[in-house]
Amino acid sequence: MERLVLHIDVNNAFLSWTAVDMIKKGYKKDIREEVSVIGGHAHSRRGVVLAKSTPAKKKGIKTGETMYQALLKDKNVKSYPPNFDVYQKMSSDMFELLYKYSPDIEKFSIDECFLEFTNVKYLYKNVNDFAKLISNDIKKTLGFTVNIGIGNNKLCAKMASNFSKPDKIHTLFNDEIQNKMWPLDVSELLWIGKKTSLKLRELNINTIGDLAKADEALLRRFFKNQASKMRMHANGIDYDPVVESVSKNASIGKSITFMEDTNDLNKIFKTFEMLTDQVASKLRKEKKYACGISINLKSSYFKTYSKQRKLKNPTNNTKVILENAKELFEEVYSGEDVRLVGVTTYNFVDSLTHQLSIFESEDNIKEELTIDKTIDEIRGKFGDTIISSASVYKNKKEKK
Repeated sequence: MERLVLHIDVNNAFLSWTAVDMIKKGYKKDIREEVSVIGGHAHSRRGVVLAKSTPAKKKGIKTGETMYQALLKDKNVKSYPPNFDVYQKMSSDMFELLYKYSPDIEKFSIDECFLEFTNVKYLYKNVNDFAKLISNDIKKTLGFTVNIGIGNNKLCAKMASNFSKPDKIHTLFNDEIQNKMWPLDVSELLWIGKKTSLKLRELNINTIGDLAKADEALLRRFFKNQASKMRMHANGIDYDPVVESVSKNASIGKSITFMEDTNDLNKIFKTFEMLTDQVASKLRKEKKYACGISINLKSSYFKTYSKQRKLKNPTNNTKVILENAKELFEEVYSGEDVRLVGVTTYNFVDSLTHQLSIFESEDNIKEELTIDKTIDEIRGKFGDTIISSASVYKNKKEKK
């Protein structure tokens, strides 16, 4: 059966949701039709443009710039403060509506998600009609518009939803990739950040088509393990499943907000080491093994992204959880500044079953379990801060 996936993305989410809330409360004008922005208000983020209306976009106002810069482009631009309680409610209402159509929904951020159409195809037949049904239902019921992308996988669905806005439905099927996606600038490919795109240009790789046809050995010299995935994505290849979003009531997770936004990978990875250490320790304390893991990122513009995967084997091992968290981070991170990172485990079992890969041995597994057990015992006697699992694994590796 041909796979079909939808990506649903709210148009100008923060501004649209603010507009809907204001209209409900009796405000006579629709700020979506004015030169207006949603402006940050907390500490050093005061005055940053978090979202903009379509008329503001036409004036050249951009998300992420300061209000001072926005006023230089239009002195009459109107700014409204963000209300994250309202945004969370609007987001919840949208996902509740979408669950009427399919249980296979993966939240990608507060205002966007993936929906697996393949499993409900027999109910709705035509995917384009299905997308129109959802779009119209959201508009009529909730009062805001969405863009919907349709593709044979998550990557193509998300690329399609970005083609043109607002309130549009686009397709990017396998037979449309060369005509619709390859001519685009390489920076527009999903998961390609600013630093990566600059390096690609130095290699004379300027379009997605250039990357799709690039020599993988050359790419590997500069991008190492990411080279193969970058080239696959440029060819529209993505096997990532739609993973149903995790319930907080059935998960164990930790997150941390940085004092200052950062794109320092060393700092971010050290934070992941600390978080996975805490999560794994709690799993062992509750005698649970996780079958799934997700990571969460919040950008400096308050956008939240998540990435999930099912684990090959249930685990509460710090090293295994950390390795998976780092891999998920590398898949979702595009190089922008980050203000929050989080790690969550879910789908628990009470007993351990382990299928060995060709790279593992029973001795290695037993050794890692012994390390975790020893650390837990030391912490039980002297407190949680006395020792770090990540540091033990690092020292063990250096001795080898």
